Amino acid sequence: MSTTQAMPLRQASTPVPVRKITSNDLREVLKEGLADFLEMRGDIIFLAMIYPLIGLAAAIIALGGNLFPLLFPFTAGVSLLGPVAAVGFYELARRREAGFESDWSHFFDVRKRPAWDSILAVTGLLLAIFAVWVAVAWALYAMLIGGDTSTFDFLSRLFTTREGWALIVFGNLIGLGFAVLALMVSVVSLSMMVDHDVDARAAVSTSIRAVTANKAVMARWGLIVAGMLVLGSIPVFVGLAVVLPWLGYSTWHLYTRLVDRDALR
Repeated sequence: MSTTQAMPLRQASTPVPVRKITSNDLREVLKEGLADFLEMRGDIIFLAMIYPLIGLAAAIIALGGNLFPLLFPFTAGVSLLGPVAAVGFYELARRREAGFESDWSHFFDVRKRPAWDSILAVTGLLLAIFAVWVAVAWALYAMLIGGDTSTFDFLSRLFTTREGWALIVFGNLIGLGFAVLALMVSVVSLSMMVDHDVDARAAVSTSIRAVTANKAVMARWGLIVAGMLVLGSIPVFVGLAVVLPWLGYSTWHLYTRLVDRDALR
């Protein structure tokens, strides 16, 4: 049987059952994700460097001129696109689980999956969320501080004025909202579409239901992801070469626990 063969497209009108999980499941998926990374790291680590290079380029761009105030929201917002960058790792994890050959040459085989168009649709949705986040962050800055400021002046006003602290507090709260939205949209959907021929609406709906059915555990997962991304960003995003594939593989295993895959067959 072809490795790209899948069941017929599952429509959004047929809900996919989701499961309850525990914190122990989170520990297990991280262990399984690390095992995948250690097994395949020699073949794919240079691909994992794509993500830190994107983050580094974002930092360089934001450091120029009046864009400096967007440095933090832009680099933090790049994490919203992490699931998109990890799609190739979902494919490698799927192949390894199925007993197929898995090395760097199969990283882009995700393009051959029957639900590739749906994957692109969810990718577009995450890109839109990222764009709106950056726009909102800029509007908040313009409203609270605004004007042409040097880097030193901006940092001084950020930490020594009421407007600066308001920017920090409200910016982080709004950013948290965007992060939760991205988590709900993507934590299950992209893996699910790599695994089966599922339309975007059904996949996103299943992802949202999986999160709402496991609010406390998924909140803990979100904190784990955020913490690992922060650590991976030090220094100069290089650590993301390890963190991104680890999280990618782990997210695949999280999907296998959250979704009743037998219902997709």
